[in-house]
Amino acid sequence: MLLSLHVKNLALIEEEEVSFTDGLNILTGETGAGKSIILGSVNLALGAKADKSIIRTGKDYALIEMIFQADNDRQLERLRQMDLPVEEDGTILIKRKIMPGRSVCSICGETVTLRQLREVSELLIDIYGQRENQRLLKRDQQLVTLDEFAGDTALELKSRIGAAWRGYRKLRDEWENDDLDKSARKREADLLAYEIREIEEAALKEGEDEELEKQYRLMGSFRRINEAVQSTLYYTVNTDESAASGIERGCRELAAVSGLDEELDNLTDQLSEIDTLLSDFNRAMSDYAMNLTFDPMEFEQIQDRLNLINHLKDKYGATTEMIDEALQARQERFDFLTDYEQRREQLKQQMDREYKVLGSLCQELTGIRRQAAGSFGTAMQEALLDLNFNQVDFSVRIESDPDRMGPDGQDKVVFYISMNPGEAARPLDQIASGGELSRIMLALKTVFAGRDEIYTFIFDEIDTGISGQTAWKVAEKMGRLAGDHQILCITHLPQIAAMEDSHFLIAKESSGGRTVTHISRLSETDSDGELARLLGGAAVTEAVLENAREMKRMAAASRGGE
Repeated sequence: MLLSLHVKNLALIEEEEVSFTDGLNILTGETGAGKSIILGSVNLALGAKADKSIIRTGKDYALIEMIFQADNDRQLERLRQMDLPVEEDGTILIKRKIMPGRSVCSICGETVTLRQLREVSELLIDIYGQRENQRLLKRDQQLVTLDEFAGDTALELKSRIGAAWRGYRKLRDEWENDDLDKSARKREADLLAYEIREIEEAALKEGEDEELEKQYRLMGSFRRINEAVQSTLYYTVNTDESAASGIERGCRELAAVSGLDEELDNLTDQLSEIDTLLSDFNRAMSDYAMNLTFDPMEFEQIQDRLNLINHLKDKYGATTEMIDEALQARQERFDFLTDYEQRREQLKQQMDREYKVLGSLCQELTGIRRQAAGSFGTAMQEALLDLNFNQVDFSVRIESDPDRMGPDGQDKVVFYISMNPGEAARPLDQIASGGELSRIMLALKTVFAGRDEIYTFIFDEIDTGISGQTAWKVAEKMGRLAGDHQILCITHLPQIAAMEDSHFLIAKESSGGRTVTHISRLSETDSDGELARLLGGAAVTEAVLENAREMKRMAAASRGGE
């Protein structure tokens, strides 16, 4: 359930915060008041694309915050699987700060990506508007809708079909790519044999290249290193004026006055430690100098070995491990070509088995879809009759073709509808108008209401293109749907507004040379006045107000109220 929405510095909104209630939340306002901005802010908070133009003029950023209450254990479990923290009471805070060039998103205080934000939003809320109505006309979406109606069994089977299809495609691609004649096989096998021999004869060892490069650098810098070592020994030990000689004389001089001054004794001890350290250094440096040798033949051998290794790296991989992997891959390919006919037969048999498994799964899914299609068609027909279609025939037709097998099965699903007596049913995408699509979408949501784990819906002017008695039927259906769901509905129709559990007014005003959009919850009296305005009177008279109150009483009666 959506508890609250907080928007700051977004387009015409300076700063607004609104708390929503359970049931049917109606949002109304004059044309151009900013209703689209309110819906847009929700979309932005849930991961829609944003750019700096939406930031209010003169401000550095826009901020949208939404607080949800998790409605079921599935939502909480999915959030835990995504490693997102949720408050103990199930409260979920979604925040998005939009700045020029970037945005920062967080869920319950933890920064997330836009992809994660969209995944979470799909668990919490469904938003329906004219764009979603148009999705009904796409036949691939009709297939998705039927599968969702069929439930977990169909969706799980569809997942297995997707995995089986990918496995079969991989085998089929391998079959097609390896369709070689005898001369082509021989050419490839000869090249592989040469490359295998080239790598094997090199007899590479793990880490060998790094050790050889270390030795090569050392021997390549032998002259400079040797000169530095000899010079160091000269200055520290090999002359009468060396550091060792000077320190030794200093130690003798200080020893002669030992015990005369405590501070001087401390300095004497420090010089003695330096003498000891220098003696250790000189011994180590002398040993290093004795072991420092240069063998031109060894240097040449290291250079040749490195050249060979680098040549193999250029051809087969950047590391010795990658070269080993290249050798294994070439050996497997060589073995395949050597025993080509038998391997091709094995591949063909494996491919046939996978195809058979795929076909069996697709047939099983077709059966589930055909069974669900009857129930779905009946449920949709009943829901549409409730929405003032005088006579309607709604059905789902499934065309199966094994040659069309793919990750979604082998079926083509088309929704057929007839809305007039004597008129043959035709595909939905060929006959439905905007107003009819709105009602069909609402019927679809009521059919799914008992199956859908999402509790909160937003309808953005889903009532477009309807009026009169049809509008009243749509209002009644929406009121019943709000009995066990939270609905936010942006509408211009008084029939739907009369069904409200909470009524919010979106209004625009000018102040200080700036235009600002506000949203506020209306009292019962103010709601009557706004409903009277929607009824279209030139002035809100007492008669129009009474008409509005009567409409509310009728709405309450249709929902089982007093």
